[in-house]
Amino acid sequence: MSSSFERISERFAQLLGQTPVASRSPLPDSVVPPAPAASLDLSAPGPVQAVDHALKGYDLNVAISPRQVVLAADILDQEGFALDAITGVDWLAQGEMEIVYDYFHPLASLRVTVRARVPRAEPELPTISLVFPGANWHEREAHDFFGIRFSGHPNLAPFLLPEDADFHPLRKDYQP
Repeated sequence: MSSSFERISERFAQLLGQTPVASRSPLPDSVVPPAPAASLDLSAPGPVQAVDHALKGYDLNVAISPRQVVLAADILDQEGFALDAITGVDWLAQGEMEIVYDYFHPLASLRVTVRARVPRAEPELPTISLVFPGANWHEREAHDFFGIRFSGHPNLAPFLLPEDADFHPLRKDYQP
């Protein structure tokens, strides 16, 4: 594996292990330190996993708490990654919504997927638009289609749906 991959893995291990991670972006007040985690083995199932790019389409899968999304975005920004997409997954049976952030490194050919789950009844987490301004419209789209709220977002007005839309068509319980 490349040294860039190992550095990113270590940075996420630090984040999840509550080791201080340097940050250069202004972080919202809603971001709190992560809970302590055990030592991470990238080959075993857990919060940070190396995966086979040929099978999954990404190299590193990271599961974090919603309060850590800004810190994760900051780590990836500092390492030269760009944001590719933000989407939601409705886990109706589990009563959760998952927010999936896809990042890529244009020079190192690395892809990182960061996942955070929130309660379906209150799907809210901090915006990453302070770190990646392009996240603005991705978050608006996720809000339109899944009803996920991004606290601190500068403008969560409808993006693709009509202004008076009071529904979220990609939720599994949506009835037209």
